[in-house]
Amino acid sequence: MVRYVERADNLARLIDVNQQLLLDFESLDSERLRGFWQPIILSTGDEEAFSKLYDETGSEQVIRFLTDDPRNHNSITSCIALARENARTVRDQLSDELWEELNALYLFSRTDEAKSLIQNDPTRFYENVRRSAMTFLGIAASTTSRDEAWQFMDLGRHLERADKTTRFLDVSSYLPPLPDGHEAASPGILHWTAILRSCGAMGAFRASGLEITAQSVVEFLIFSKDFPRSVRYCIEKVDISLHLISGTPRGSFSNEAEREAGRLLAALHFGSTEDVFETGLHDYLDALQSRFNHIGGEIFETYVLMPERVQISPGPTPPSLSDAAAWHMGQQQQQKQA
Repeated sequence: MVRYVERADNLARLIDVNQQLLLDFESLDSERLRGFWQPIILSTGDEEAFSKLYDETGSEQVIRFLTDDPRNHNSITSCIALARENARTVRDQLSDELWEELNALYLFSRTDEAKSLIQNDPTRFYENVRRSAMTFLGIAASTTSRDEAWQFMDLGRHLERADKTTRFLDVSSYLPPLPDGHEAASPGILHWTAILRSCGAMGAFRASGLEITAQSVVEFLIFSKDFPRSVRYCIEKVDISLHLISGTPRGSFSNEAEREAGRLLAALHFGSTEDVFETGLHDYLDALQSRFNHIGGEIFETYVLMPERVQISPGPTPPSLSDAAAWHMGQQQQQKQA
């Protein structure tokens, strides 16, 4: 439930900031402006699904695909609907205020007003989604007992957030070159400012006194131990939640998810921006995303799959996030038919 809410929030941030960023590139022609939307699809990892549905990668197609295309299970409106459906199945474990906020967001996303905003004032639509998501998380924090249910909520939020932070950073890997042949990210300031804004990190970054460069932004969003959207901070929270759920002391592990989270956290504790750029920013971020998926798959196998499914599993390869979503949707459809 919380992963879907967090995903909707982050997609709204990514699309809105990219739209605002393009306003700063007045010299680009329409063809090159369309080229700035391709990186958004590539960074989300949904290029295969997008190519099956659309022939052209333009702003209209990308915005529709990521915002309200019902055929895309990772669109904003699809994530909101899936979050609401998951909440409905555990309605008795949620506070009334939490359910009402999520239900209100779901109902808003289905209204003619929302459709009109997407067409005519998308910034306002994305702002509504972001504010509702933050309100949802605030209500959850103030109305949920700090029991196992809360730990799963906190676990999902931070695992999803870490993944999306790396995807925001990875957009630079796909930007089209400028006419002089240099990469669009090489001047830095506009692009890296947009990434900080996508993560809601502009104020915190300014307070740190750092200059906006590729190295400083990567350092802040990957290795900061204090900023709540940095990868290191999020994985620290993932590791804490996993051990509170299982009751295993930190520093040891009782399942593969805890083991992988601990190994990743150690790498982030002792990593540096030099390691990132020596490996290559895209390759480093891609490796992080693979490890997030591995942790998510192991959590799925440990706490979600039925025992008989685990016993007949042909191998240790964890399901991807899309596999988990497909399995979950299949289970929901079977319940409805029953």
